[in-house]
Amino acid sequence: MEWLSAENVVAVGTAVLGIAASAGMVWYERRVPRRKRVGYRVQMDNPIGDDVRSGRVNRRLGLFLEAPGMEDATLVLLRIENDGSQGIDRDDYTSPERHGLTAVFTDRTIRGVSVTQPTDTDHLMDHFTAERGFGYEGNTLRIPRVPLNRGDHFKLLVLLSGGDVGRGIRLIGGIREGEVHPNRSATPDDKPPLFSRASRLITIMLTVCVMTLAGIVVARDDSPPPVGCEQGTLTVTGSTAFAPALREVAKEYEGDCEGADIAVDVHGSTEGIRELAAAGSAAKGKGAPAVVAFSDGPKPGDIPELRETRVALSVFALVVNDDVGVRNLSSADVRRLYQGEIGDWARLGGRKLPVHLVSRDANSGTRQVFQRRVLGRGEMANSSVDCVHKDYPSAPVTRCELDSTDQVLAKVAELPGAVGYSELNLALRAKGVRVLGLDGDAPSVDAIEHGRSAYPYREIEYAYTYGSPPADSLASSFLTYLSRGNGQSVIRTHGHVPCWTPEGMRLCA
Repeated sequence: MEWLSAENVVAVGTAVLGIAASAGMVWYERRVPRRKRVGYRVQMDNPIGDDVRSGRVNRRLGLFLEAPGMEDATLVLLRIENDGSQGIDRDDYTSPERHGLTAVFTDRTIRGVSVTQPTDTDHLMDHFTAERGFGYEGNTLRIPRVPLNRGDHFKLLVLLSGGDVGRGIRLIGGIREGEVHPNRSATPDDKPPLFSRASRLITIMLTVCVMTLAGIVVARDDSPPPVGCEQGTLTVTGSTAFAPALREVAKEYEGDCEGADIAVDVHGSTEGIRELAAAGSAAKGKGAPAVVAFSDGPKPGDIPELRETRVALSVFALVVNDDVGVRNLSSADVRRLYQGEIGDWARLGGRKLPVHLVSRDANSGTRQVFQRRVLGRGEMANSSVDCVHKDYPSAPVTRCELDSTDQVLAKVAELPGAVGYSELNLALRAKGVRVLGLDGDAPSVDAIEHGRSAYPYREIEYAYTYGSPPADSLASSFLTYLSRGNGQSVIRTHGHVPCWTPEGMRLCA
């Protein structure tokens, strides 16, 4: 049953516990009489040894005289406090003697006593006189009937000899309609707990319940699944540069829409378009194939059956090995590099290193954007299989081709003098490479989005389907989710500008 959810159980339990605790506290206040309590605790019990014989105690405390037989002297600080809910008068002490309480120091002899108290209770000192029973003999200290308001306390600094530190210390006496009891050990500046153990326990229980309920409410995802969730299988192919965003969006869609299975299998923009066209041709008469191809830029060639959806604006960048020593290139210098006219980075202000061109294969949309937006023409012919050695000596520079953006970034980072190109967000996260500016403009998604940069190496990311997929198909639902739904935040996280935002609509027009 829906009402028997975890958060409802915790909520009801918290409410019941809160009501019971409140009722219990009211009953306690009305039925249980308030008690008068005197608490005591030992805040210090230390040996002082040679400090006494040297007179240091005399100088620092001003109360104990030098005396023989003090080699095993100890110093005890005893705190006595009213930690009950009512004040205590002289007549509340039940002792038959003149004094009210008796402190017993097991196996030790009292040699001197000093009384200290907070500055706002100076009146307490008037009670510590011999006429009122204050004094000591042997191991027994007589404490007068000191009236204590709620929260008042005083301290007794006792010099002892003849016994070890840690021997038992007891406070004997009685309080009418109350008690004398030991408190926990504490540092000299500690204050007694504000609330009783029962109050603290109830508070902790209520806090745990409330925090548990809050955690369940925060962790629970009450957002409804996206409109138009569809089941089935879908293959996403094409751009390797856009693949990280596609994988995350596919995972989120599968989490939001039960029964959807989306496989991201990318081999480059051109290859993805070919796979889609082939799947469409094979499925003629059977409906649109469950394939979506993503391309960095418009589809190559004339395939009228393909329908496009503009998804995002992607920014790309030239990258060089960290050792090259160049931070910016003009478009003219880039064209000279990729025509093989510059063989050493020293000619462009960098270190003396041979140039190695690390390019993408012909299926790459990133390469096609680079040639279209930056070079204005194709690259020079391939001259190396391993990117390190020329296949023939007459080649002006070493140039190789790799299958993916990740391979290009890894090779550029590994090979001194290497230069390549990549989607910007992947390049910024790669180690061992440096992103280059073009014509003085650094690649920046934010600057491009807000019209502050004319950086040229950028392109629209297109999604292609074979014909228009049915509105109730997984392909149609996924594209809507990607371009106009929750996928927009993922696209932005991966460094692209969604086309369906106000800025993106202008850039993707």
